[in-house]
Amino acid sequence: MEMLSRGSLIGVSAILRLMLILYGEWQDTHMEVHYTDIDYLVFSDAASLMVYNRSPYDRSTYRYSPLLALLLIPNSYLHHCWGKLLFSAADLLVGHLIYYILRLRGLPEKQCTFCVAVWLFNPFTFTIATRGNCEPLVCAMILWILICLMRGHVVEAAIWYGLVVHFRIYPIIYVLPILIVLDEKYFTSSQSLSLSNWNTKQPRLSDSESIFSCIKAIFRVNLGLVLKKLLNKHRILFGMLSGGVFFFLTGIFYYLYGEKFLNEALLYHLTRTDPRHNFSIYFYHIYLHHEHEFTLVERLMAFLPQFTVQLVLILFFAKDLPLCLFAQTVAFVAFNKVITAQYFVWFFCLLPLILPWTKLHLQWKGLLCIGVWVAAQIHWLSWAYLLEFKGLNVFVQLWLASIIFLVANTYVLIMILVNHKFCPLFQQKAAITADGYGNKSD
Repeated sequence: MEMLSRGSLIGVSAILRLMLILYGEWQDTHMEVHYTDIDYLVFSDAASLMVYNRSPYDRSTYRYSPLLALLLIPNSYLHHCWGKLLFSAADLLVGHLIYYILRLRGLPEKQCTFCVAVWLFNPFTFTIATRGNCEPLVCAMILWILICLMRGHVVEAAIWYGLVVHFRIYPIIYVLPILIVLDEKYFTSSQSLSLSNWNTKQPRLSDSESIFSCIKAIFRVNLGLVLKKLLNKHRILFGMLSGGVFFFLTGIFYYLYGEKFLNEALLYHLTRTDPRHNFSIYFYHIYLHHEHEFTLVERLMAFLPQFTVQLVLILFFAKDLPLCLFAQTVAFVAFNKVITAQYFVWFFCLLPLILPWTKLHLQWKGLLCIGVWVAAQIHWLSWAYLLEFKGLNVFVQLWLASIIFLVANTYVLIMILVNHKFCPLFQQKAAITADGYGNKSD
């Protein structure tokens, strides 16, 4: 049986999401366990406060940009499901952007459609959106930034990047790989960008260029020349524009809502400690010591493993930008101080962008990775159920399950990296000749 067309996939996906939203209304009314995410109620309450010209931060536990509450103001005027429809529409938009990115890289229609289906019919993605979580908006912005870079629109990419970091702080981890690909070898004023074709043979990762060449150059040439090479106009433009957008929005909302905005929307996420059980390996330590105030140093120490892993991934994989962003996100989530199911959407939106280059198939290796990840999650959820719904004291077992889940994430990420066919996003300008295929012209 032939695969459905892209339009049919999106149509079926839209109907599925609409049905889930309607079902959620029924479940919220008739069942003790509600379908709607508690965060959606927080968003809606914050939006209703803005309707009456009050601060969204008057709603306790609202720790997001005021832009999110602003987007959900129609919840108060039109219908309380407006936000769910908006997030589900963004969910469908992510599917379209995945298709567009893969087509830009030269993939055949059939493979693009399959990769879109991986996103649209992932149970995590369509339940997260229809339960009222805002992550699909963030995913859509990140994919649009990638498209802007692929089309050479550095200014537009910078503006959107500043916006998305303000909206949700975690995409700040992408700044280094983005700056690395903004290399003069790819971005020049005289030539258009050349994207690497998806089936072009590429050198092994160990033989390819890396940021280490710049580090070695520091010891061989004048430091000023190195800085001049690193700080090209595109990197400076991207840094200044994205930083300007971020600080502009932050400044406006600081003026409107004061320090409470800074503490809740930004600083809270840097020093967050949540004593409630979650997938993180840190939760049990935080639970045992949450009555004692953590010092700033203790709060920031958890970032050390994250920072180390991020740096290694960036140094080795930045040129293959979709792979780098995916690996960074998986590692960031796995080593985070707090992990909830909605965070998985952050890397699920990037997974279809690397599938065409993986040597893992739905045979024993690919199925093993899926099985390990799902089994580790089910194992954790079974202990969480006994704790939350049965009231059993299984904190130690739940903590051990969190460690197993970290190991599972690490194993799957390593398997993906080892079995990935490294393909830099851009080709060097020097390699492109008059006929466009690398053949020397007379």
